[in-house]
Parts: sequence; structure tokens; C-alpha cells
Amino acid sequence: MARESSSSPTTLLLKDELDIVIPTIRNIEFFEKTGTPSAIRVPEGFDYEIYNRNDINRILGRKASCISFEDSACRCFGYMVSKKKYIYTIDDDCFVAKDPSGMEINALEQHIKNLLSPSTPFFFNTLYDPYREGADFVRGYPFSLREGVPTAISHGLWLNIPDYDARTQLIKPLERNTRYVEAVLTIPKGTFFPMCGMNLAFNCDLQPLGLGCEDGDGFPYIWHSKASNPFVNLKKECNGIYWQEEIISFFQSAALPKECDTVQKCYTELAKQVREKLGKVDDYFNKLADAMVTWIEAWDELNASRKSA
Repeated sequence: MARESSSSPTTLLLKDELDIVIPTIRNIEFFEKTGTPSAIRVPEGFDYEIYNRNDINRILGRKASCISFEDSACRCFGYMVSKKKYIYTIDDDCFVAKDPSGMEINALEQHIKNLLSPSTPFFFNTLYDPYREGADFVRGYPFSLREGVPTAISHGLWLNIPDYDARTQLIKPLERNTRYVEAVLTIPKGTFFPMCGMNLAFNCDLQPLGLGCEDGDGFPYIWHSKASNPFVNLKKECNGIYWQEEIISFFQSAALPKECDTVQKCYTELAKQVREKLGKVDDYFNKLADAMVTWIEAWDELNASRKSA
């Protein structure tokens, strides 16, 4: 987990307010090919903390069961221990991309710009991002909605290796994403979409408070350098292919009672509904419901000051 303290004009606004979370189940050489954590070199203006499985078990004790050690979902521990307002997360096979002119894309800076700009989830603007220089709201866009709402999530995309499921990987093993579109759009309210944690930033003060996923999607790009093994993925994903329709239907009908006025109460209620409605699909969902409750308990223990605020 790297802490940002850059002096560029945009990031000055977020000085001491941002953590970068990078999960890995591979060798630590991803960070710096020098052998040991003590030899890791990070860019000027950053520091870092490294947590391995033993650290997580020591810090969380029995509650460490809510953290996956099998995949990149271990990034959730970084979210749990961060005390910053903003979090940016990428995978260990993601690197700086370049635009068509050959200039490197400052993904972090663009994510910050996205998070500091409003979103427009209630009415779609056909010029995409109306707050960008050179753009505005088109004729017919309601004036009452032009102020927008705070942006909770900035969801970036990838050049080179697309984030495909195993079946699509096997059908199109050589496909690469080379299309560069410098555009940001808001996911409309009530719309479901696949969200990947491979190039993602979010405002911790907004998202946990239940303002919804007012999401800016698209730019910036990162360079995704490595495709995962489709045969391994197919084994992991096969149950999900069958469960997906049940899960989508569950979320389309899920409702939270008005007494759920904190994120803890909302998530605990959601865990209850997962158990009641999806537990009959497979026992996995009963274990998931247990882990959701455990997550809240662990988060509360580590974030007592933020909880009271």
C-alpha cells in the first residue's frame, strides 16, 4: 500500500488523503526487482506498507477468514486498514499506458480529476462528460440536474489485455484492446455493469455512506500486461456462470428497510438476505453471508474513529 504525497497541481488537492492498494499473490519482485522488501524503491513522494498473510492473520485473528488469500480480492485488506479519504487500486500486472501520441497517461491524476468532478446519473448527456473543457450539457438537458452529484467511484479501463472471462479468452486468445477513447461517462442510476478492481479509485467518505455508485467510467487507461490462465479461470468461473442469473435477479429485487441507516446495518441486512435467498442456490452463499458479517466486525474494530465520525 503506497501513500501519495506528490506536489503536482492536481494531486496537491489530495495531499495526505490518498492510498494506493496493490494486491499480489506473486513474488514481491513486482514492486522492484531487487530481491527483498527492505530493498524496494518507490517514487519520490511515496512511502509504503507491505502486509502478507501472516500480518493479516495477526491483525485480524479469527476474523481473517473474511479476506481471500487465493486471488486479488486480498486487496480488501488494504481497504480495511487505509485511513485515507481516497483509494486507488491496480493489479500487479498493470503498468503505465501511452496515448496515441506516445505520451504516458497519468492514470492517478485522471482518477483524481474524475473523483473531484460531479457525476450525472439521473439523465444521460450525449456529449458524455459535460464538465470537461470544451464540452457542456446538450440542448434539452434539464437545468435542475446540471450541478450533478458527488462522484464516488472512478472506473478506469485497460489497453492491451482486455478483462475477459475464461470462455471469451479461449475463443479470442490473441485479441488485444488497442482502441483509445479519451472519454468519461457516468453509469446511469439503476444500471448494472461489470466493475473491475484492476484500475479503480473511490472516495471512501461517499461510497460507505451509501450515496450509491455514482460512477465515472472510461478514461484513464492503464497497460494490462499479462493475461491470466483461461483454463484455471474456467474452473473458478464455471459455477458463477450458472449462479449469475440468480444473483442479478437477487440484486434487482433487493431492498433495505429504512432503519438501515448506516453502512454496517445495510451490509448486515444484505448478508441476511444473501443467506435467505441465495443460500438455497449453493452453500457458498451461506459462507459468503458469514464473511460479510465478519468483514463488518473487523472493519469496526480497525476503524473505530471513522465509525464514530
